[in-house]
Amino acid sequence: MLSKEQIAQRIAKEVQNGQYINLGIGIPTLVANYIPSNLDVVLQSENGLLGIGPFPTEDQVDPDLINAGKQTVSMVKGSVLFNSAESFAMIRGGHVHLTILGAMEVSENGDIANWKIPGKMVKGMGGAMDLVASAENIIVAMQHCSKDGECKLLPECTLPITGVRCVKKIVSDLAVLDISPEGGFILKERAPGVSVEFIREKTSGKLIIEGEVPEMEF
Repeated sequence: MLSKEQIAQRIAKEVQNGQYINLGIGIPTLVANYIPSNLDVVLQSENGLLGIGPFPTEDQVDPDLINAGKQTVSMVKGSVLFNSAESFAMIRGGHVHLTILGAMEVSENGDIANWKIPGKMVKGMGGAMDLVASAENIIVAMQHCSKDGECKLLPECTLPITGVRCVKKIVSDLAVLDISPEGGFILKERAPGVSVEFIREKTSGKLIIEGEVPEMEF
């Protein structure tokens, strides 16, 4: 199974030159460390930063410079700071090409639940509802199963929905999967050493297998 860092490293291969990208809280923030240096991309944070760099080293940390997950970040040359109203105008205006989010559940139709577990304390939905409604492309970074072994890729989400039919691709610790327009998880790649049979066993939603499924490359 992949580590969180390996999930982020694999997702970084999906990044294309010229994109404006929003990185969600959790695993997605790690993607900033793996984007190839030859690509010209701009990372956006909804709390008001355009031009996020890699995580700072200890001697570079500025406690006033944080991302939406309250982690300290660095800024690249040409970065700009602004208020959250302008930030969400960018998001709602469709100017973010790619959004990478974590998820508690994803359905085989591309629905995502990533903001609330009933009965547990929650700070609020944050910017997730705006991001899933506005981004051209949404990739989910997640663990395939919960800590108690329950699959998080389901026929239908059981938790409160953040967005409907919006997820395009999932990179989990077991596999890379696309969402089929007709519904279902299309298995595109396997984590090194993980079999198709094991992924089938761990996936509750409809799993679509089209020919030989290669192992991931990093």
